[in-house]
Amino acid sequence: MQINGFALFASVLPLLALYFYGLASRLLDRSRPSLSALMNEQRFNWVTQASRRETPLDAILSGNIMSSVSFFASTTALLILALFTVIGQLHEFLPALSSITFGPAYTEVDLQMHNVVLLFLFVYAFLAFTLSLRQFNHFCILLGALDHTAPAPPEEIRTIARINAMAAQRFNSGIRSYYFAIPMVAWFLSSWLAIIVTVGTIGLLLHREYFSNARWLVARITPH
Repeated sequence: MQINGFALFASVLPLLALYFYGLASRLLDRSRPSLSALMNEQRFNWVTQASRRETPLDAILSGNIMSSVSFFASTTALLILALFTVIGQLHEFLPALSSITFGPAYTEVDLQMHNVVLLFLFVYAFLAFTLSLRQFNHFCILLGALDHTAPAPPEEIRTIARINAMAAQRFNSGIRSYYFAIPMVAWFLSSWLAIIVTVGTIGLLLHREYFSNARWLVARITPH
């Protein structure tokens, strides 16, 4: 059966956008730090303050963060299982999916390939969330291992803060996957709509990371 090349391009585009957005954000951070980059500086401040106090506050904060990551990892695992079900029974879903498509109807091959791409996206998100959870776990261990009887060495503080930042970066990658899943859902309506929503998603992420009120407020109190 012939493959619709344009439909395939619109299907893969969100994945490409996710990858290249990650590369572009690293370049943009050099001239204008993103909200995530600014928060990394605050992570260093957090570890510095945590090294000076013996309270359950830091354990509570770390636990809340890990609960959020765990929630997304569990949710993503359920989505992956649901997609496997759809792929295995696509012929039953085909009439319903075809009825909501504007323009030329997709073939079963088009829908099969799109669901595989969507599955790949959520597998990537799941791996990102689980790696983030593991790195936050390392952060908690290192934070708990701090010796409060003497000032912590600056290198130890930087290392612990860096582990936290790495975990947050992986978590952000997983969240971005969810954002780019939106144009993949729009694909079922129209390939053109998927392309438009992909561009809109990139604009939304750029605004939130570099031009939002939250970024402006954090930049006011963070050296950069």
